Amino acid sequence: MKRLSVMMFMLSIVCGAAFAGPATAETLELGIPLPLTGAQAKFGEMEMRSYQIAMEEINAKGGIKGMTVSLNFEDGQGKPEISRAIAEKLIDVKKQPIIFGDYSSSCSKAIAAVANERKVPYLVVTGADDAITQQNYEYVFRMNPSNAYYAAGLGSFLSQVVKPTSIAILYESSDFGTSGADEMEKYGEKIGMKVVVKEKYEKGAVDFKPILTKVKAQKPDVIYMVSYVMDASLLMKQIKELRIEAKLFAGGAAGFAIPEFINNAKDAAEYVVTATLWSTQVNYPGAKEFAEKYKAKFGDYPSYHGAEAYSALYIVKDAIERSKSMDPADIRAAMKATKMMTAFGPIHFADKDGYQNQNFMETLVLQVINGKHETIWPESTASAKYVYPIPKWRDRK
Repeated sequence: MKRLSVMMFMLSIVCGAAFAGPATAETLELGIPLPLTGAQAKFGEMEMRSYQIAMEEINAKGGIKGMTVSLNFEDGQGKPEISRAIAEKLIDVKKQPIIFGDYSSSCSKAIAAVANERKVPYLVVTGADDAITQQNYEYVFRMNPSNAYYAAGLGSFLSQVVKPTSIAILYESSDFGTSGADEMEKYGEKIGMKVVVKEKYEKGAVDFKPILTKVKAQKPDVIYMVSYVMDASLLMKQIKELRIEAKLFAGGAAGFAIPEFINNAKDAAEYVVTATLWSTQVNYPGAKEFAEKYKAKFGDYPSYHGAEAYSALYIVKDAIERSKSMDPADIRAAMKATKMMTAFGPIHFADKDGYQNQNFMETLVLQVINGKHETIWPESTASAKYVYPIPKWRDRK
């Protein structure tokens, strides 16, 4: 009888547990590779903060399919081999059904190869090298425009306002820098803008004067630079120091489009224009709210990198919630059918012009005016009138 009583007691506990349900809500853990140390850490930090803002908002509204979202940030250090290893761990060990994140083109390319091989969807958030979505990868999607489209807005500004006949192109020896320089060279040929200097430099360089001396001798109308933030700042400081004149100093997004460029270059940054994918002045739903929330928490406005990361988590949420299941193949099908508006802009993955699963959208131009980035082009989106011609160095205060 005692044994029977014990058995009945244990059965009641098991049954009670079975009908009681889970004590806490299920958690959806998502790992995100980012450069949190190393030369690209400033971008990684901005993106991490932006993901966290999106996570807090999503969880406050019930999570994803009723699951609380928990983000784990993995430091790829800006090194493709480490990013690849992180992706392999997330897919093979953690069984994560969708991958997203990282910053540079080289790291994004490494993850894309792994994800497509394993047949797990990968959302590229910031990597811009054209080749990433030109590999016939069925499982790789990119929300940001590729390098070929980065400077579309800037190209329009050059052809309609500046009308240059010559250009010098300086660029960092990365996938992003190289492809960005090549695309501007192609565009120059289209509009009759002769490339008089095209010089590559190694990242982390501190003395650009030998290259800039060549540029000064050629007297180009435009000096176009594709650089990350420290290089961008040093280039403009040394251009000012050498008193190199041009009709326009222009950046190919990246380091020129973030607040640290102005903070580091100081008055040498004034009147510099840059291509960008987004600004805090755009009218996309939720864009201004995200920008103000970020500034309130971290003291400064985010660049387009932050808007991309913030919106990426909403894209993942949308795809998972429309997916038939948590199987990667079903999520991939949902990603392919994505058509939504985000704080970063419209998202729709199309196959055209040699690209697969690529989002195409309008790009913008910023100019540093009175020590802050203003949107100047297209004029329909402008927050301030562009300053052109720009004053010579001797005429500046």
